[in-house]
Amino acid sequence: MKKIILVLCFLFLFLLTSCSNQNIVSITLSDDGIFVNGKKASTDEKDTVYIGADIIYYEEGQGETYGNGDEKDAHSLKEAALHTVITITKPGTYEVTGSISKGQIFIDLGKNAENDPDAVVNLILNNTEITCTVAPSILVYRAYECGKAKKKDVSPHVDTSHAGFNLILAKESENVINGSYVARIYEDGTKKEDIKNNKAKKKYKFDGVIESFVSFNIRSGEDGKLTVNAEKEGISSHLHLTIESGDLLINAANDSINTNENHRSVLTINGGNIICNSGFGKDGDGLDSNGYLVINDGFVYACANSDSMDSGLDSDEGIYINGGVVFGSGNMYDEIKGESKQKFLVLEFKEKVSGNDLIMMTDEKDFPIAAFSSLNHFKVAVFSSPVLEDKKYNFYKVSAVTGDKKENIYFSIEDYKDAERIEVLQVNG
Repeated sequence: MKKIILVLCFLFLFLLTSCSNQNIVSITLSDDGIFVNGKKASTDEKDTVYIGADIIYYEEGQGETYGNGDEKDAHSLKEAALHTVITITKPGTYEVTGSISKGQIFIDLGKNAENDPDAVVNLILNNTEITCTVAPSILVYRAYECGKAKKKDVSPHVDTSHAGFNLILAKESENVINGSYVARIYEDGTKKEDIKNNKAKKKYKFDGVIESFVSFNIRSGEDGKLTVNAEKEGISSHLHLTIESGDLLINAANDSINTNENHRSVLTINGGNIICNSGFGKDGDGLDSNGYLVINDGFVYACANSDSMDSGLDSDEGIYINGGVVFGSGNMYDEIKGESKQKFLVLEFKEKVSGNDLIMMTDEKDFPIAAFSSLNHFKVAVFSSPVLEDKKYNFYKVSAVTGDKKENIYFSIEDYKDAERIEVLQVNG
C-alpha cells in the first residue's frame, strides 16, 4: 500500500511540474526573428505576445512644443524603425532566451491592470542579451500595483510579494541588458504658452534601461547574473523595488538604481550582490530612493559619480542599514538613521580619494579590520559590516593587501604593504 501511495505522489509531482512548465511561455530572441513557444511571433495585438508595435522614443527634428529634450536625446525615425518591440499583453510567466541587437520587451496588461491583483508578469531571463539604442530595453507600462499606501501611511517597510512584475534571473544564467532612455515628451496639443507657464504636461518620459511603472521584485536562481549598461539610469521603479537575490552589476551614466516616487518609494535590498558604478556620465548616485532606502542583507557596493555632489547611498526620507556588507562612496552624505540595526561608519576624507587608492582600517592597536577601494573618486564613504564595533578606527593608504576579497573589499587581512596614515573624520552609527 505504501508503494502505491509513493507512486501516486511521484505521479502527482510529475504532472504538477509538467503543467507548470507548460504554463511558461517561451520567447526566443534573434536578429533573424522572434519565436514564441517555438513558432514565429504573431503580429496580432490581441495575442498574448506579439511584435510590430511602434517603439516610443524621442524623435529628432521636432519643435519646442514636442518635448524638453535636446539634440543628444533625439533619434531618427530610421534608427527607431530598426527596433523590434516584443509586447506582452497577458498575465503569466515568460522565459526569454537569446539575443537581439535592436529590440525592447514591452509589458502592457491593459488600462485596468493597475487595480487587478491577477495582472502579474513573471519575466525570466535565461542567458538573454537585449540592446535598445533609442529607449529602455525592458519597459513595464501597465500591470498590477501592489503599493496602495496613502502618503500618511508610508513607512520604510513595504510588502511587494504581490507585485505586478517580477524580474527573475534563471539559475546559472548570464544576462546583459544595454539600453537608452526617452527624454520628456509633452502631451499632444501642448502650446508655447504652456511651456512658458510651466503647465506643459508629460506624455512620456523613461529614464531607466529597465523601467517599471509599477512596484516590482528582482530575484534569482543560484548564480543568476545580470549586467545593465545604461546611457542614463540603470534600473528604475516608479514606486517600490525589492531586490531579493542575484548578482547585479549596473554601469550607468546617472543613478544606477532609482525608485522615484517622491516621499513614497521604498528601495529594499534583502540579499544578492549589488554592484553599482554611476561614473559614466556627469552625475549620478549609486542607489537612489526618493523615499526610503532599506538594506537588510546582501553585499552592496555602490559608487557615485566622481565629479558631482552625489552619494553612493542616497535617500530623501532616510536610509536604514540592518545587515549585510555595505560600501557607498561619493562626494556627499545622506543621513543613515540611528534606528539602523547594524553598526556603520560615515567617513569624510580630508582630500579626495582616487578610485585606485586602497584604504585600510585598523583597530586602536592597528590590527587590520577591513580594506576597500572605490570604482570612482570620492570624498565621503559609508561602510557597514557585522565586524564593526562602536570604537575609533585608524585609516591607512596602502599599496597592497592580502586577504579575503569580494569585489574591492577585503576582510581577514593577513598582510599589507606601504601603510601611510591618513586623516579621516569618522562618525560611528
